[in-house]
Amino acid sequence: MTEPTQQFDIGRLGGTQPPAAPDSDRRPVAWNSGADLGMLLLRLGIGGLFVAHGVQKAFGLWGGLGLGETARILEGQGFSATSILAGVLGFGELILGGLLVLGLFTPLAAAGLLAVKAVAITVKWGGPFFAAAAPNALELDVALAAGLAALLFTGAGRIALDAGRTWQRRPLPWATLFLVLGAAVAVLVLFVLR
Repeated sequence: MTEPTQQFDIGRLGGTQPPAAPDSDRRPVAWNSGADLGMLLLRLGIGGLFVAHGVQKAFGLWGGLGLGETARILEGQGFSATSILAGVLGFGELILGGLLVLGLFTPLAAAGLLAVKAVAITVKWGGPFFAAAAPNALELDVALAAGLAALLFTGAGRIALDAGRTWQRRPLPWATLFLVLGAAVAVLVLFVLR
């Protein structure tokens, strides 16, 4: 037994057939094994370093200083509200580094950590560049910032929890938005809290 054809209502047009699906302007996220594996390794390396640094600052583990000593160092560099800033720095590095490792909210995590490195580079500017010259040189900060910028503009790759999300398919507008937000945070920290 067949059912009678039902009216399909699409507003004023009416009809008995659903409208044809419009051509989608969504870009597919293509698989490129070399690039996707490379971005995974970059995320694991950079995100893992930030997780480790966050654990050191927040909890004092793995030879870290903990929140109290981190706050004292920040105070010596001219920052105010150092106990709050130390907590935000330690837990921020831990959480945002973890997001990078997972490939989740990658542009947000990369821009947030890039803001941390921008502040660090600004504070250390004028000092030695190469790590062989001094233990607290600019070299590592610049290398991490370059890797974060690469992840910000390329996205996490397909081996990530972000695979298929809007900011993965169209990374440039999202990267620009989060870069502006990260720059605003860095400027706020440098000129309001220092």
